[in-house]
Amino acid sequence: MSKISVIIPVYNTEKYIEKCFESLEKQTMQDFEIVVVNDGSTDESGRVIKNYMRKTRLKIKYLEKENGGLASARNYGLERALGKYISFLDSDDYLDENLFSKLEKYMDEDIDLIKFKMKTVDEKGNVIEKLDGPVFNVCSGEEGYKKLCTTDKYMDPACIYLYRREFFVENNFKYKLRYHEDFGLTSLIMIQAKTFVSTGIFGYNYLQTGESLTRGKDYKKDIERAKDMLAHYDNMIAVIDAYYNVSNETKDLVKRYYTNSVVLKADTLKGEDKKRYIKEIKSRFMYRNIKPENLKQKVKRILLKYSVNLYLKMR
Repeated sequence: MSKISVIIPVYNTEKYIEKCFESLEKQTMQDFEIVVVNDGSTDESGRVIKNYMRKTRLKIKYLEKENGGLASARNYGLERALGKYISFLDSDDYLDENLFSKLEKYMDEDIDLIKFKMKTVDEKGNVIEKLDGPVFNVCSGEEGYKKLCTTDKYMDPACIYLYRREFFVENNFKYKLRYHEDFGLTSLIMIQAKTFVSTGIFGYNYLQTGESLTRGKDYKKDIERAKDMLAHYDNMIAVIDAYYNVSNETKDLVKRYYTNSVVLKADTLKGEDKKRYIKEIKSRFMYRNIKPENLKQKVKRILLKYSVNLYLKMR
């Protein structure tokens, strides 16, 4: 059994997939398999991958499926992964060559969830921003969540964690929907972990291109993203109370985190779309998720109950 299964969903990234593979070929710790899921690409991604497989020493499982989105592709890869740990890597991103070797000591300790850090980079490899956040030694998932949920702006991305596969499978974690799939699941994974560590290791390179910037300018997709945020919220409410091993205090933190994220999404919408979205927020009585511990939270709870627009201005 390999120490890591690296799951790479691929959709129309023919220009970038070789660099992604090359970053794995350069890893100083080589005890891993790669599970590539071609999610119905319409470009030459499949050909590029097959050509690379002919010349590489990497252990690559190549899978093809009809297009279903990132969540679907990750789940498909998870079902076929055999490593002790799971790593998710987007096919247009890449890793630093020593990332796995730096994380190996935590894998040897059988920690459920291992967090590392991300850099945004341009197409020449120049670092745009280092996305920092809290660092802490091994603790419970609940303790880790409390440290992260109010201070780490980049808590949700699935690609900045290693997951012990048995832990992932035993809890039947599944990614859902087409948008914000990380938001929908990462918190729920975190609070179920018995052991969790957040390292100061930077090793994931998140590529920013001209296409990256324009992808966020499709207003129709903004509407779909907002709908999926609501659906993720509804799923969380449906499942979290069945987490009998999680404290009520932690559940309240999760509900508050989801609430704030869902409400802030309203600012991406316009006119009647925004009004409909706010109506959906009010219909869920999300203000109840803010348990006031200070004056600011009391005000936020009142505003969320009576005026979402004023709540948005207060952030």
